[in-house]
Amino acid sequence: MVKLARAFYEQQDVCKIAKSLLGKVLVTQFNSLRTAGIIVETEAYAGVTDKASHASNGRRTARTEIMYADGGVAYVYLCYGIHHLFNVVTNKKDVPHAVLVRAVEPVEGIDVMMERTGKIRFDHTLTAGPGSLTRALGINTRHTGVVLDGDVIWIEDAPKIPSAQIIAGTRVGVAYAKEDALLPYRFSIRNNPWVSKGKGLDQIPV
Repeated sequence: MVKLARAFYEQQDVCKIAKSLLGKVLVTQFNSLRTAGIIVETEAYAGVTDKASHASNGRRTARTEIMYADGGVAYVYLCYGIHHLFNVVTNKKDVPHAVLVRAVEPVEGIDVMMERTGKIRFDHTLTAGPGSLTRALGINTRHTGVVLDGDVIWIEDAPKIPSAQIIAGTRVGVAYAKEDALLPYRFSIRNNPWVSKGKGLDQIPV
């Protein structure tokens, strides 16, 4: 499979990228152990103008500085002190757009994923949710800044998902963003069982 090029991540429309990532394959390779999953759910975060973004109003901290890099690197942060959440930094330098990968459908290295998560039964809880997928794929905050066309974490190209198969809804857990919490910036593949159970408003066609 061909890895997505930097030009893909440097596009200006973060929602377009979030939708385009659906169907692509997120891959990790640590100590020769390859694990991979088809991306089935994403959330777009539109930088300084988006109240739900960590970079809202131009906020810059040691944690979020990576969001201001050129597109095509990883931004991994710790949520509630427990879950490591994997984001793709997009757009050009100093435009802090990002896409959160919320769920993947496992396709390679499932035995490795099961061992990492301590699961006995293979079911949708393995990678349906942003914290679950990072645990299964071995991603954590140490991987912030990793280039996504390298040999540790990368995304492989795959056929485009037709618009009719994509559902848009509101993002999860961003009530603090007030009116921006209502933006339909969460995208998923229709009827895919690996999509997370995160609650938003009624889903609508793209």
